Amino acid sequence: MNMGKLVFAQVTEHLPLSTFRRCVARYRGELRVRSFSCLDQFLCMAFAQLTFRESLREIEACLRAHTVKLYHMGIRSKGVSRSTLADANEARDWRIYADFAQSLIGMARRLYAQEPFGVDLSETVYALDTTTIDLCLSVFPWAPFMTSKAAVKLHTLLDLRGNIPAFIHISDGKLHEVNILDQLLPEAGAFYVMDRGFLDYARLHRFHQAGSFFVTRARANSPTQRRYSHPVDRATGLICDHTVVLTNPYAQHHFPAPLRRIRFKDLESANTFIFLTNNFTLPALTITQLYRCRWQVELFFKWIKQHLRIKAFFGTSENAVKSQIWIAVSVYVLVAIIKKRLNLEASLFQLLQILSVTMFERQPLHQLLTLKPADPLVSVSDNQLNLFDF
Repeated sequence: MNMGKLVFAQVTEHLPLSTFRRCVARYRGELRVRSFSCLDQFLCMAFAQLTFRESLREIEACLRAHTVKLYHMGIRSKGVSRSTLADANEARDWRIYADFAQSLIGMARRLYAQEPFGVDLSETVYALDTTTIDLCLSVFPWAPFMTSKAAVKLHTLLDLRGNIPAFIHISDGKLHEVNILDQLLPEAGAFYVMDRGFLDYARLHRFHQAGSFFVTRARANSPTQRRYSHPVDRATGLICDHTVVLTNPYAQHHFPAPLRRIRFKDLESANTFIFLTNNFTLPALTITQLYRCRWQVELFFKWIKQHLRIKAFFGTSENAVKSQIWIAVSVYVLVAIIKKRLNLEASLFQLLQILSVTMFERQPLHQLLTLKPADPLVSVSDNQLNLFDF
C-alpha cells in the first residue's frame, strides 16, 4: 500500500538532479565507482546536515536502522558504512559539490530577486565578509593559521535579498581577506558593502572602473582633502557629507578619482563612523543604512555555524572539509528554495528543526511545514457503526 513519499524524498525532489549529474561528469566523479555513487554520498551528507549528526558513526547508525527505507530516500546503495562514506569524502572531488551549490544559489537568487532587505533600493546589494573556523594544527596540517593553530576561512559575498551567498571561497587561515577582491567579478550597478579590512584602493578602483559601487569605512589614518561640502540634516545623526580626494601619493596613484566621505553619529550607541563610497547620487542617510545592512552577513555566519555541521568535520583532508562545507551550503540554499516555492511563513531555523525530526515520516511536506495546528474535530463517516443506540 502506497503511504506517500518520505519527507526526506520530498525535500530532495527540489534538487536539479540533471545538473548534479553534469557536475559529476565534469570532474569524472564516478570513475571506477561500483556501488556508492556521488549522489549517494551527497544524500548521506545532506541527511547528516538536516538531522544534526555529529560523526560518521552517527550517520551509519541512523541509516542502518532504516535500511529498508534507503531506496525510498533516493540512496541506491544497499547499505551505508562509515568506511565507505569516509573514503568517498576523501576521494570525490569537492568541486562537484561546489559547482552544484552554485547552481542551487542561482535558482535561489532568482526566487528571491524581489525580496526586500530593509533599504528601498532597486539595485543588487552585496555584503562581503570573512569568518574563521578554528582547527587543530596536528589534525589539519594543510590549513596553517598561526604557529600552533590551524583554521579555514570562509569568504562570503552575501546577496542581501534573501541572504543567499552569491560567492563563497574556502581558504586556509593565512589568506588575508582583502585578496578575495581579486577573485570577484564586479557587477555594474551593484553595491558592495564591506568593512575596512577590505580597504585597498587599487582593488576598489577596479570595481569603480567596472561601474560598481562600494561602501566601506575609512581608516583613521586615511589622509583626504575636502573639495565640496553637501548639506545634511544633523537631526538624523549625519555630521557631514563631503566630496574628497586622497592626498597620500600611493593611495592617489591607485585611486585618482574623487570619493564621498560621510561622517555619521549613531544616536543609540553614540559611536561615530566615517564611510567612504564612490556613489554620489544616493542620499547620505541611505549610505549609512546600507552599511548597517552589512550586519546580515555576520548573522549568516552565526546562523550556519549554529545550525549546520561546519565546525566539527567528518574527515581531516582538505577535500573532505571542503566537500562538507559545500554540501552544508547546498542544504542551506535548498531549504531557502523550499521556503520560497511553498510560500512558507516559518523561518529557516523553524524549518530545519521540523525537518530534523521528521525525515522518515510520510506526511505531505507543505502540510508539515505550514506550522498550522491540526483540526481537532474528526469527521465521522455515515457508515460508521454506533457502539450504543439510544
